[in-house]
Amino acid sequence: MVIGAAFTLVVTNVVDNVLNPLIAGLVGEPNFDTVLSFQIGDALVMPGTVITALINFLLVALALYFVVVTPMNKFNERRQAGAEEEVEEQILLLREIRDSLAAQNAPGTPGTGAPGPANLAGPTV
Repeated sequence: MVIGAAFTLVVTNVVDNVLNPLIAGLVGEPNFDTVLSFQIGDALVMPGTVITALINFLLVALALYFVVVTPMNKFNERRQAGAEEEVEEQILLLREIRDSLAAQNAPGTPGTGAPGPANLAGPTV
């Protein structure tokens, strides 16, 4: 929770001190609060505040995506690749064990007790 609050502060400062001045350089105002407003009777309608809130939301979402989501996806990809290699090694080892056991228990192999071609006739009386 503390890290989340600190991260929120970082993102807010990036938006307020870096991105909003860039918008101000392009548009002339750091936000659209007063740029897009009109009056109907005595009421002041300010759709610019909604546009400013949407832009701030998109900027925060982009910052979160590139700072949190993208690195976590890369981390998960690397972890999955390591897990797949480990599973492949285990499968190869299990196949070797299976083949070794099959070779030991093959018919006619001395010392296994399995009947070979000479033992198929059964015991001699």
